[in-house]
Amino acid sequence: MTSTAAVFDLSELSSSTYAVACEARDGLNRQPKSLSPWLFYDEVGSDLFEQITELPEYYLTRTERALFEAHADEILGEMGVAAEPAALSQANRPLRMQYPLTIAELGAGTAAKTGILLRQLARMQHQVLYQPIDVSTSALAQAQQLEREIPGMSVRPHVANYVAEPYQIERLRRSRVLALYIGSSIGNFSPDEARSILRRLREQLRPGDGLLLGTDAAPSRHKTVESLCAAYDDAAGVTAAFNRNVLVRLNRELGADFRPESFAHAAVWNETESRMEMHLRSLSAQTVTIPANSAGPVLSVRFRTGETIHTENSYKFTSSRISELLSSANFAAARSFADKNGLFCLTLAKVL
Repeated sequence: MTSTAAVFDLSELSSSTYAVACEARDGLNRQPKSLSPWLFYDEVGSDLFEQITELPEYYLTRTERALFEAHADEILGEMGVAAEPAALSQANRPLRMQYPLTIAELGAGTAAKTGILLRQLARMQHQVLYQPIDVSTSALAQAQQLEREIPGMSVRPHVANYVAEPYQIERLRRSRVLALYIGSSIGNFSPDEARSILRRLREQLRPGDGLLLGTDAAPSRHKTVESLCAAYDDAAGVTAAFNRNVLVRLNRELGADFRPESFAHAAVWNETESRMEMHLRSLSAQTVTIPANSAGPVLSVRFRTGETIHTENSYKFTSSRISELLSSANFAAARSFADKNGLFCLTLAKVL
């Protein structure tokens, strides 16, 4: 069999592929081996994740969506959105608001849940600026469709890895900004990384601006560890395909010769760290090769039977931990919105 690595000429890489190569080399040289979760989100991975959000086991998305549907008015009200009384009688005319609001979103994906908030905001002001920031161009292309669906909507997508690359939040004249970081995306990062992400965001915000943070709740008497594990290891195997797709991506973009079928998907609850973990477990002793390119020389990666690549963490939060995280980044929690079973929480924070 001809090695995949032997047929690729990757001496020069595009900037995006170079970032993939650097992350792969760095992570696979670590002990234990790991890969950053942002590598999941190529076009195929983004599509698989959208499928995950519709699975019966994956409660996170539908619970958060329900919170948006129930509390969109209150969230906007907390940010100073208020219809003028004279405008209330004009049913066919967009309402005006006291403080114009701009929406920016880190890790926006397709913006399916965000559309709920944007539609409500568009009923209350003539012009809405929405700035989705994401590493996936295909997901942002879907988010751009909101411009055609919502009157007065202007979508300005920004392709960026918001963890490591610069990004710029724009604002309408004299507007406030509400930054969204939802979907429990903050849970994919260590406490130090999470603080760093929020501090970088805080640098672009001003007094009066806000942050809406989505967090998945830690296990409790209403939420079992078993339900958590099922959310990350569904019966249909979609999450397993999503996890293995990172190896498919490394094969395609870097010419690596992973055999994805030789790695098993594993979802593990780490009680000490209060996080779900996803791993790819090698089913045999094997060696994988990544060819030489501008990011480095040929890399041979050896795996023992049972050795894993740690691909994702998903930290679970208590209310006190949310407050501590926000305070460490100079935000103050203003109001929380949670479902009756305590599965998921939206926290609206203000800039200090």
